[in-house]
Amino acid sequence: MSRSHLPGFLSASTFALLLAGCSEQAQEPAQMPTTDHDATAVSATQVDDTAMADEEKGENWLAYGRTYSEQRYSPLDQVNKSNVSRLGVDWYLDLPEDRGLVSTPLVADGVMYFVGSMNRVRAVAADSGELFWEFDPQVAQHTGNDLRAGWEHNRGIGIWMDKVFQATWDGRLVAIDRETGREVWSTRTFPADAPLYITGAPKIFKGKVLIGNGGTENGPTRGYVTAYDAETGEQAWRFHIVPGNPADGFENEAMRMAAETWTGDWWVHGGGGNAWHGFTYDAELNQLYIGTGNGSPWNRKIRSPGGGDNLFLDSVVALDPDSGEYLWHYQHTPGETWDYNSNMDIILADLEIGGQMVKAMLQAPKNGFFYVIDRTNGKLLSAEPFTQTTWASHVDLESGRPVEVPGSRYENGPALVAPTAWGAHSWHAMSFNPQTGYAYIPAMHLAATYTDEGITLDGWRSTPFSEGDTLGVAWPALADGGGRPQSSLQAFDPVQGNIAWEVPLPDRWNAGTLSTAGGLVFQGRANGELFAYDAASGEVLWSLDLGLGISAPPVSYSVSGRQYIALLVGWGGGAAGVGTQSDAEHGWAYGVHTRRLVAFSLEGAGRLPKQPPPVVPKPLAMPEFELDSNLAANGADEYGRCFACHGPGAVSAGMAPDLRASAIIGSSESFEAVVRGGANKQNGMPEYSHLTDEQLLALRHYIRSEAQSALDQ
Repeated sequence: MSRSHLPGFLSASTFALLLAGCSEQAQEPAQMPTTDHDATAVSATQVDDTAMADEEKGENWLAYGRTYSEQRYSPLDQVNKSNVSRLGVDWYLDLPEDRGLVSTPLVADGVMYFVGSMNRVRAVAADSGELFWEFDPQVAQHTGNDLRAGWEHNRGIGIWMDKVFQATWDGRLVAIDRETGREVWSTRTFPADAPLYITGAPKIFKGKVLIGNGGTENGPTRGYVTAYDAETGEQAWRFHIVPGNPADGFENEAMRMAAETWTGDWWVHGGGGNAWHGFTYDAELNQLYIGTGNGSPWNRKIRSPGGGDNLFLDSVVALDPDSGEYLWHYQHTPGETWDYNSNMDIILADLEIGGQMVKAMLQAPKNGFFYVIDRTNGKLLSAEPFTQTTWASHVDLESGRPVEVPGSRYENGPALVAPTAWGAHSWHAMSFNPQTGYAYIPAMHLAATYTDEGITLDGWRSTPFSEGDTLGVAWPALADGGGRPQSSLQAFDPVQGNIAWEVPLPDRWNAGTLSTAGGLVFQGRANGELFAYDAASGEVLWSLDLGLGISAPPVSYSVSGRQYIALLVGWGGGAAGVGTQSDAEHGWAYGVHTRRLVAFSLEGAGRLPKQPPPVVPKPLAMPEFELDSNLAANGADEYGRCFACHGPGAVSAGMAPDLRASAIIGSSESFEAVVRGGANKQNGMPEYSHLTDEQLLALRHYIRSEAQSALDQ
C-alpha cells in the first residue's frame, strides 16, 4: 500500500531530519526523489502531550491547529510586517494525481506530512519538497458501491510518537509508520456499506486517537465519536451524539437526558449530529471538546415533530478524555432546522473579561454568532453576531438561548433566512493571535429561502446516498446577504464582542487563516491569490497569484533557521462539488490545472510554472440525441446521488467533470461502464452497480436536457 522512496530516512533513535543546503531558487517538482540528500540527524521532537501543548516553540507544526489550543498561531517572527513584501517561492511540489486539496500539512523536525486526494499520505522534506514516501490506502477497494457519495478530499492527518494517523473517506482509521510509510494497523470505524464518510482530521491526545464521521445528508444516520488506542488501534470508548431507540436502552445517562428533548420516533430518521470536524483537547483542564453537527433530516418537523431542543445537535459537548463520559454541554441552536452545525474550530484562549482572567473557548459556528464560553463549565459569556442573523435577533445571556424570529422555521411557508446552510463560517480554519487579541474568521454573508412546501412530511423517509431525498426541505436557494459582499475576512475581538476590522472579498468560498508573531495574517482566496495582511489593521502587505483556487489554510514552520509559509493549492470542498454557476465560473474545471504544495520564504526567489487560464466547460451539442422529457424528469430524481460531486443541475464547479460537456453521455455502453461498471472508481467515481438500465437511461436524458437548456440560453 505504500511506496517507500528513501529507506531508513528517519532513524529509530533520533526519528528526525534537518535537511541542509536549501537553495535560494525554487526547487523543481520532486516526482522521483534522489537518495543522496544531505541530511543531518538531530535530537528529535517527541510528539506527545507535552509537545502538543507547547505554545512557545515554532519550528514544528504538530497538529491541525499547531497545538492543543487550536489557535493556528505561529510564534515565529522572521517573516514580519516590515519584510513580508520580500516573500517569494522557495520550493514547490507538483501533485498531478490530486484534485480537491483542503488539508493542513504537519511538520516535525524538517519533515512535512500531508494528505491529498483519495487519502494518499506523503512525507516530504520540509525545506525542498523532496518526496520520501507515499502511502496509498486504496480507498476505492474498501468502499461500498456508493463510495461515500463522492467526498474524496480530507482536511488533515495526525502524528503521535512514531506514527502518522489518517482517517479514510471509506471509514477506516489507519496508523502509518513515520519512518517507512508502511501501515502499522487499521481499524474500521463504521461498516463499509453505511451511508457515512470521513473527511476530517483525527485528534490525538494522551495516547488516544479520536475520530468522528459525516453523513447527515447521506441517509438516516446517528452521529458518534470514537477514541482508539494509538499503539494498538483498539477501541477505548465511544460517545453517541444523539439518543437511539429507547426500547434498546440508553448507553449512558447523557443519552437518557438527551432523549427527553426529542419527540416522535426520531430514531427512525437517525437524528444526525455527526461530528466530522471541530475537536479540541484541553490539556490543562483534562477535557475534550466536541463540536457537533446538524439534524438528520434537516427539517425538525420530520425528525422531532413535537418540537424539542434535540440534544446534542449543534452543540459543544465536553467529555472526559479518558472514559468518554459526558461532562457538560452548550447548545448553540436548540432544535436546529437550517443545517446549522457547530463542527467549526474550537479555539482555547485565556482572556481578561470584566477585570478577571477567564479560561475561554472561542467558536464561530454556522449560525452567525461568535461565542465566548467559559470552558471550565460551559457557561456562556458572550454571543455577538458577525454577520446578518435573521433567524434570531440575539442570544439571551441569562438563559443562554437564542431569541428566534417568528416564521424563520418556515412553519408558515417559505422563509428567507440568513445565514444559509453554507454557514456564516464553515470548516475553513479560524485563527487567533494572542498579540492582537483578535480571531480571524473566513466569514460568509448570504441568505437562502427555506421551504418544505410540496414535501409530504407524514411518513417521510430518507433514501441513503441520495442527498436530494435526505433533507426534508427543498435545497435552499441562495440570495443576497443583506447587501453585503458574499464573504469577508474578519478580525473579531472576543473581549469587546465586535469586528475590529474587515476586508470584503469577492467570492464566498475562501480558505482558512494563519496568524503569526510577525504581526501577519495569511489567507488564500477562491480566485487563486494568497494574501498577507497586517494583523492589527487588515492592511494588505503582500499578495501572489498562484494560478488556481485555494481552499486549504497555510502553516508556518522553520528548518535550519529559515521560516517558511506553506500551503496546498487545489480548489476543493463543498463549493467545488455542490457549488453554483458562480463557483463554476471561477474556471477551475476538473482535470485542467496542476495541484501543488508550495512553500515560501524571505530567501525564495523562484517562480511557479504558469497554469493554464481558467476554463469554464461548455455543454456539448448532441443533435443526434433525441430527448425524452418524461425520461429526463425521472432522471432528475436519479441525479440526487450525483449532484454532490457533479453539481446541481449538472453544472460542475470543479470537483468532478461537467457532465453536460461529456461525450460519454451520448454512448450507452460508455456511460454504463463508468456509472455501473466502476471504470473510474480509482479516481473517486462511485460504482453504482445496483442501477438498472432504465435508471441509467433516465440519467442520460436528464443530463442532456440540462446541457440543451444551457445551449438554448
